[in-house]
Amino acid sequence: MATTETTRPAGAAAPVASRSRPWSKLLWHLAFLAVGVVVVLLITGWFDDFSNYQLATLGAYICAVAGLTMLTGTSGQISLGHGALMAIGGYTVALLQTQFADHGVTGLWVLPLSLLAGTVATALFGAAFGVAAARLRGPYLAGATLALGVALPSITSHFEVFKGDQGVFVPFDPPPAGLGDDFSLEHWQAWISLGAALITLFLLANLQSSAVGRQMRAVRDDEIAASLAGLSVARTQILAFTVSSAAAGLGGGVFAFVLQTASPGSFGLVLSLTLLSAVIIGGLGSLTGAVLGSVIVVYLGTWLTDWTDGLGLDAGWAQNLHDHLPNATYGLLLILVMLLLPGGLAGLLRRIPLPRRGPADRPADPSPAPPANPPPATPPPAAPTPPPGGQA
Repeated sequence: MATTETTRPAGAAAPVASRSRPWSKLLWHLAFLAVGVVVVLLITGWFDDFSNYQLATLGAYICAVAGLTMLTGTSGQISLGHGALMAIGGYTVALLQTQFADHGVTGLWVLPLSLLAGTVATALFGAAFGVAAARLRGPYLAGATLALGVALPSITSHFEVFKGDQGVFVPFDPPPAGLGDDFSLEHWQAWISLGAALITLFLLANLQSSAVGRQMRAVRDDEIAASLAGLSVARTQILAFTVSSAAAGLGGGVFAFVLQTASPGSFGLVLSLTLLSAVIIGGLGSLTGAVLGSVIVVYLGTWLTDWTDGLGLDAGWAQNLHDHLPNATYGLLLILVMLLLPGGLAGLLRRIPLPRRGPADRPADPSPAPPANPPPATPPPAAPTPPPGGQA
């Protein structure tokens, strides 16, 4: 029996696989992680102590905002209480560090273990809360998370173990002696915080590009269609809330480490709204937008303070501007972004046209060129003329 082979026309290119290999995304993200580590080492060595302290605060915000943008932008759920989830991670780290210090347990592994425990504890709480959140939609889900953000930090003020409004002090070991005597505490905090942020971005980037991320986007776009396709909508939403809570817990633990205390005032409703503002400004569902939005909310207040100090106003006017100008600027910026940039700063970056290759940079076409003077086409034969009278 003869076999039939499919032949390609001369000069036709070989078919290219429509999907990249599964490990190509991982290698790409590993390359970004390596570049991020190098950048962190360089900039923390150049900056002074105050700038490194701001970088440490930025790292905590990036962890929480990245988790929130995955929940809101990728999964389609909303949370107005992520500050409370950060409080769980922060208080867990503070209590564990206090217990380690009381029992004389020291070492470089102590703080990472506390951060891991805070992340796991917040993830478990998020999974339990996600079971209830998966049954809620729209304003009901927003109201439930808002109640969480208001109630949970306030509860800590009424229990002795949390030290009331004063909060729990976070003891930790100084930087390793091998880093030198001039290696400051703020430098060490920036390393820990930005390292946690890089790990969070790396894991969430791989999650978004995996099958789990595609399932989250399918549920976000159309829950009925996703359910008909065989996806468990509730399980996917619970998983998204769990992962987002874990990122918030890590950010809260880092935040408590940077502030060296965990108190109700550090994790109030204002923090939850600030995180949501960073997500909107940066762009929903974009990890790049999470970084950009975190930079805006962390540094905008400092930039405005420096600007008002340079105006030479009297003390009363300067204090009023310091108290009210950042909040007014946040509100104005949110309105402008929602009206003019629905995709946030990340969407604005995607609109920037990339340079295109010119004709000289394009690869040569392997197909043969057509002849300069092609031969004339042969006309088809004329149809026979029927005999008169219609007889054959």
